[in-house]
Amino acid sequence: MLLPLKDLLTPEEVRQARARLGAQAPWVDGAGTAGGQAAALKHNRQLQQDSDASRGLQALVAQALERDPLFISAALPRQVLPALFNRYRAPADGGQTMGDHYGRHVDNAVLRLPGTGTAQWMRGDLSCTVFLSDPDSYDGGELVVHHSTGTRAFKLPAGHALLYPASTVHEVTPVTRGERLAGFFWVQSLVADESRRQILFDLDMNLLRLRARHGDSAETTALSGVYHNLLRQWSQL
Repeated sequence: MLLPLKDLLTPEEVRQARARLGAQAPWVDGAGTAGGQAAALKHNRQLQQDSDASRGLQALVAQALERDPLFISAALPRQVLPALFNRYRAPADGGQTMGDHYGRHVDNAVLRLPGTGTAQWMRGDLSCTVFLSDPDSYDGGELVVHHSTGTRAFKLPAGHALLYPASTVHEVTPVTRGERLAGFFWVQSLVADESRRQILFDLDMNLLRLRARHGDSAETTALSGVYHNLLRQWSQL
């Protein structure tokens, strides 16, 4: 499932995010937070995770996720890792060197929750990127996802997000003009299997359409029971 989440953040929330990611933001080398193989492929800057700016933005994204029914239906979240934030810039030498980018990689399968030491881990089932820069403000910087359904490049409007399986190979192409700001995080779903999540999502979306068109009926009630019984059978608590 490659699912755009339209207007996850409001225009005002995007403005707030950009303000926190401005000139005074505490940026660090992004490679320092990547796994062993990915570190050599990651060329960007990342907001210092324990900074006030990061904590404020994490709360902003968490609130947005809680109010987004499409995210809840698609992800069926059991655990959401607090969001991180990065910056990709064009080269300062006018193109003599390659702009910030992140080569092809797969996200870690198991992630440690911050502030828990070695006490608590989560499985990374889904990745999500929240776009914070207007697409016409930078060139390059596409999020390219190599999924079983094909390869697709995404450069979404500011405030939109993309939810996709963490198991996919993906990359961020070099930025050749301007600056790309984004947030990203991982989700452990109640349903680990991607195909089962897709079935539940399709069933939920079609139930919503049926109710909107015809109202509640014995059939929609029965189908709702099917949804919850499948979720009961497939979920892992």
